[in-house]
Amino acid sequence: MRVLVVGLGAMGSSAAMQCALRGAHVRGIDRYARGHALGASNGKSRIIRQAYYEDAAYVPLLLRAYELWRDLERRSNEDVLRLVGLLLAGKEDSAILQRTLAAAREHLLNVEALDARDLRRRFPPLLLDPGEVGVFEPLGGLVVPEAAVRAFQCVAEDAGAELRFETKMENWSAGNDGVEVALEDGTRLRGDALVLALGPWFEAAMAGAGVPMRVQRNVQLWFSPATYAYDAARFPAFLVDRPSLPSPLYGFPDLGDGVKAAFHGYGAFANPDGLDRGIDAKSDVAPVARALDAWMPGAAANFLEGKACMYALTPDEHFVVDVHPQHRNVVLCGGFSGHGFKFASVVGEVVADLALAGETQHDVGFLSAERFVPKTRERVPDGRTGKEEECHRTTSSDA
Repeated sequence: MRVLVVGLGAMGSSAAMQCALRGAHVRGIDRYARGHALGASNGKSRIIRQAYYEDAAYVPLLLRAYELWRDLERRSNEDVLRLVGLLLAGKEDSAILQRTLAAAREHLLNVEALDARDLRRRFPPLLLDPGEVGVFEPLGGLVVPEAAVRAFQCVAEDAGAELRFETKMENWSAGNDGVEVALEDGTRLRGDALVLALGPWFEAAMAGAGVPMRVQRNVQLWFSPATYAYDAARFPAFLVDRPSLPSPLYGFPDLGDGVKAAFHGYGAFANPDGLDRGIDAKSDVAPVARALDAWMPGAAANFLEGKACMYALTPDEHFVVDVHPQHRNVVLCGGFSGHGFKFASVVGEVVADLALAGETQHDVGFLSAERFVPKTRERVPDGRTGKEEECHRTTSSDA
């Protein structure tokens, strides 16, 4: 079977690898150079956790994701997954903490509820607000995004996938006789199935599928701490939910390049091709530095660097992993809303299932594109659109 994959960030590269490992003839393209930092698959560290407060329905996918991250490490000899633990903190009635504990109870996950005395004993440097408590997840930690994407691509190519970079898609089409991708240089690639994994550029390409999305500018920052107390050997990844903050503050211990911190889901909406990638000391750095030092004193002693990244947000902030509403041979993979990277290993497996078999054993119904499709618009079961072939133009894909 011939599979075309457009977009070779984490999700597209994982899907390309999974399809190639199953014997498919895979051709993948990406608009930018290999290893570029312009999309959403970089930043040195991404949180991974199992007790999922966003929706407990994600937990089975996460458990499989952990298995597949370890499998990727074995196949690639890359260190991808680091379980340094994860500390969540906030008021006892914090929805984040309450939903985390509920997910852990539902799926029998290993988490520890910590009162203020426990927090001070376990993590002496912390400054707690009155009434704050915590939840510690020993199997939480981080995935290294650059290493993960590199590993997906290397394993995919070892399995026979052809990956092309600095190659832009002009448009794509799908019909009963297959799929086609037209490249900017006039080349046309043909296949049996198409995977669209367009990251922050998902919106322009997917408007015709009825999937609304907005892109939000988020800023990640690194600081040199004034103490060794925040080294990865002593301190976990963290997320603190405080009413005084514009959104939850999350981050990572010092892994050798400083303490990383950011506000989750906070920032102006932007066009991915016109994103302001500059870092402003007053508006970007200072608020995070203040919040970080009010939680981890001395952690933000010296600003090192910053990076503007993008959240591709659906209206409900859940993903879209599904076949196209009008084309059964096109798989949509996007809208990861700032919390999707940890799922990349299992998303690749789900996408390969859909591309090669048209169905998956994973329970991903809650990630269906149909939730955004108007009720009067029916999904076409065999890929027919009323025309022999329908063409979709994109002007800003990440392919």
